[in-house]
Amino acid sequence: MTTGPSFSCVLDARAKLGECPLWSARERALYWVDIKGRTLNRFDPADGTNRAVAMDEDIACLALHKDGGFVAGMRSGLWRLDAAGAPLGLLAANPEDTATSRFNDGRADPAGRFLAGTLDEPKAGGKAHLYRFDRRGLATLAGGLLTSNGLAFSPDGRTLYHADTPTFTVYRYRYDPATGELSDREVFVRLQPTDGDRGRPDGAAVDEDGCYWTALYEGGRVQRYAPTGALLSEHPVPARCPTMVAFGGADRRTLYLTTASAGRPAEELERFPQSGGVFALPVAVPGLPEPLFDPAA
Repeated sequence: MTTGPSFSCVLDARAKLGECPLWSARERALYWVDIKGRTLNRFDPADGTNRAVAMDEDIACLALHKDGGFVAGMRSGLWRLDAAGAPLGLLAANPEDTATSRFNDGRADPAGRFLAGTLDEPKAGGKAHLYRFDRRGLATLAGGLLTSNGLAFSPDGRTLYHADTPTFTVYRYRYDPATGELSDREVFVRLQPTDGDRGRPDGAAVDEDGCYWTALYEGGRVQRYAPTGALLSEHPVPARCPTMVAFGGADRRTLYLTTASAGRPAEELERFPQSGGVFALPVAVPGLPEPLFDPAA
């Protein structure tokens, strides 16, 4: 394992809980959300500007819709949003108790389905799930989770990676691109926390070599794993709580990263004043193109 270059801040956003960076190749812009700040954001790296749209509830994950706009995972369920972030309609209600559950990490699969998981806010009962949404409606793929996270697909679309953050574990499933069904779950990576390092796997992305990049919440770094599960490199972040990575740029060789600042100790924010910002790292291997949600899938 090697220690690679550090991420640098490209947007000092001071987000409460920045999440779900999502590159739009057509617009050459990065969309991202602030879950606790309840905003949908559009960052233009060409001029450094960021446009924030206020949302009526927690918004946690996004996929670009093939007909424009987005599919978004929110507290109340999965919503269709227009290009400006305005809600067009509820696609599927959150089947869990929204007093203690909200949608969390999600992305489109290569066929255009939307996969999204929930977060069990008390983190006590393992009541969170991973769901699939397509033309057939909402279906449960996995349960018994605390915080569904880290969704990413292998380059051939036949492997799904999925993390349960509080358990420090990333799983790997066999994925059927024709049906969207999961099978053969196995542990891909299990991190070992220590008193001084509680870094655990949060949002993730996969590059063209099939390597899995994961942000380590409370770990202050991003790690890259080979398809075998071997740790290849890690990259420091000047923020204690990285949340999710996404590849962007014209050649998909910029790795963007969101971070969090809410609930962090004052001394930590003094040491890492750009916590809650959006960061970037040039990488040698491009990321995979981000699939679009297709309502006909």
